[in-house]
Amino acid sequence: MKRVSLLLFPALALALVSLLPLSATAQATPARPAITGISHVTLFADDIAKSRQFYTATLGWSAVPAQGAQPGIRFYANHAQYIELVSPPSPGLNSSLANRLDSVAFLTADAEALRRYLAAHDVAVPAAVTVEKDGSRSFVVRDPEGNKVAFVQAGRPLKEPATAAQSVSNHIMHAGYEVHNRAALDHFYKDILGFHLYWQGGNPETRIDWVMMQVPNGSDWIEYMLYLGDHPTRAALGSANHLAPGVTSVAALQKQLEQHGWTPTPGSNPQVLGVDGKMQLDLTDPDGTRVEFMEFKPVKEACCSSYTGQQPEPSPGW
Repeated sequence: MKRVSLLLFPALALALVSLLPLSATAQATPARPAITGISHVTLFADDIAKSRQFYTATLGWSAVPAQGAQPGIRFYANHAQYIELVSPPSPGLNSSLANRLDSVAFLTADAEALRRYLAAHDVAVPAAVTVEKDGSRSFVVRDPEGNKVAFVQAGRPLKEPATAAQSVSNHIMHAGYEVHNRAALDHFYKDILGFHLYWQGGNPETRIDWVMMQVPNGSDWIEYMLYLGDHPTRAALGSANHLAPGVTSVAALQKQLEQHGWTPTPGSNPQVLGVDGKMQLDLTDPDGTRVEFMEFKPVKEACCSSYTGQQPEPSPGW
């Protein structure tokens, strides 16, 4: 077969050459690794010993010293998910620091690959991932409103503790925090990280107060809390910046909590049906952070919008 010189077909040659930069760019842009769920929530605690009593005795979660450079303590709901308590950055801030949320963290299959991916999408990232004692790898970025968001590649799993049977929940299925600019957060979570809308609604239903954005490779989500004003109180921030352990039944949860010594407010029913169609029961930790226990499945049709993603399930265990 005769070879045909591209010099005889200048238009074809130009077209082929024009594809080269595009191919090189495509190869240079890293793929986004899987983001599978909530890893942990880190909170500031005024009195860690007092908080330890809440998370271990009331919630039944196992206490383990923090692995990182920042001293603190972790309370594990399962082998990969936990709440981390650390002291405020300055002792003098204990009474004046209204925002008790330090950061929210998500699990990823490959922390280094995700760090490179975010850098390629113009997100400021650290120069390298941090490797902890347990072999986990992580890094922290800031969302468009300056909130700390961490990504963790899990290390060696913990052994199942003897107290695991006391746990009132074995799956932290979402966390939420104060958001003012939904479009900016959507660009970060949806356009760059691949999260998708799971549900949104409000009270009244004509208003959007809550936006749930589900991770791209799992059933957990982050919730934008859109209803706060410019100068929220510590109590309002404690309610907005929350964590949500999942349960099969809040009625069974209440019985278990009461066995652990918790008592509901006299004359009130702590079990509430949310506008999202799921039953919930709220507790507050010693620093005012809301712990929103929520049933995995809705018991009625959700207000305002339909669910568009996978419903969460209990963790398979340790």
